[in-house]
Amino acid sequence: MIVIAAALIGAIIGGQTARRRKGNRLDIAQYAAGYGIAFAMAGLIVTVLIDRAAV
Repeated sequence: MIVIAAALIGAIIGGQTARRRKGNRLDIAQYAAGYGIAFAMAGLIVTVLIDRAAV
């Protein structure tokens, strides 16, 4: 669940960043995908750390 939430938040932040920099639709999509993947990986690490600490 953390991974999905992090990916969505990352995509939103990435899209807003590209829009603020006056990017076109493809720029916005690329930023959203990149940030989404990065945030999803961070969420995955957090999930694994929480799972390991809970055992």
